[in-house]
Amino acid sequence: MGKQSFHTDDCLESVVGEYSNLVYRLAVSQTRNRTDADDVFQEVFLRYIRKDHSFESEEHRKAWFIRVTINCCKSFFSSAWMKRTVPLQDAFVFEMPDEGDLFSELNKLPPKYRAVIHLFYYEDMTIAEICTALNKKPSAIKMQLSRARKMLKEIFGDDYV
Repeated sequence: MGKQSFHTDDCLESVVGEYSNLVYRLAVSQTRNRTDADDVFQEVFLRYIRKDHSFESEEHRKAWFIRVTINCCKSFFSSAWMKRTVPLQDAFVFEMPDEGDLFSELNKLPPKYRAVIHLFYYEDMTIAEICTALNKKPSAIKMQLSRARKMLKEIFGDDYV
């Protein structure tokens, strides 16, 4: 079976509706604030609009959005603009106080660990799906999850992990 072009057949509005939460949550988890996440979000969807993509399946499209979001976050932090600016402090409001503590501690993890933790726990992705999305081997994803859990366990003890 050949590749189908999911990009041209779908209404842009439905694609944005389907993937906006995923892209935004992942951008927030990587950039650590809403303002920068907004910029990444816009860049990801601009890239989607500008290029004619052929996706084999919806899983392929989802993996593309994850990869591009993480790559845009990396590019954002390495840009000359970011090297000369001071980040704004966003105030996130959480329903439960423990959520704020967890968010704060997760933000202290290196980006590669935040990404796998976010995709595994918040997006309910399997290790195989994360491998596809990040274009990494299962052993690398398992090791990153293990190390991230260990870091969180050191911070919180056995209560959270």
